Amino acid sequence: MTSILSSLFAGTIFGVGLAISQMMNPAKVIAFLDFAGDWDPTLAFVMGGAVLAAAPGFAMAKKRNTPLLNGQFQIPTRRDIDTPLVLGAAVFGVGWGLVGFCPGPAIAALGAGMWEVMVFVAAMLGGMLFYRNLPSRWTSRWSRR
Repeated sequence: MTSILSSLFAGTIFGVGLAISQMMNPAKVIAFLDFAGDWDPTLAFVMGGAVLAAAPGFAMAKKRNTPLLNGQFQIPTRRDIDTPLVLGAAVFGVGWGLVGFCPGPAIAALGAGMWEVMVFVAAMLGGMLFYRNLPSRWTSRWSRR
C-alpha cells in the first residue's frame, strides 16, 4: 500500500509540474522545438531544473543496496543501440514535433478536457494495441526482450 500511495504522490507532483511548466501545452512545446522560427527556450530551463532536482536522488540511490519501497532496483541491463531503438526514438520525436504531445504530458492533459488531447491519447493507445496484436513473425525481429 505504501508503494501505491508513494506512486500516486509522485505522479501527482509530476503532473502538477507538467501543468505549471506548460509542457502540456502543445503550442509551447512546438515553439521550443522550432529552432528555425520563433524559438521559445523556456522549456530548456524546465529540463535543467528537473536534472538539478533529480541529481541528489540518483546520487543517494547509488549508495543504497535496495530502494526504499521495492525489493530491488529496476535498472536496464542493455546498453546497445539497435535499429528498433533508433526507429522508435525517431517516430517518438517526429510525433512529438508534429503534434506537441508526448505520452506523459498528454495523459496529464486529459484532465483539461480538450478534444485534441483525447484524440491523441486514443490514437496512442490504438497504436499500442495494434502493435501488441501484430503476428509474432512480424514483431519478433523488433522485440527487445
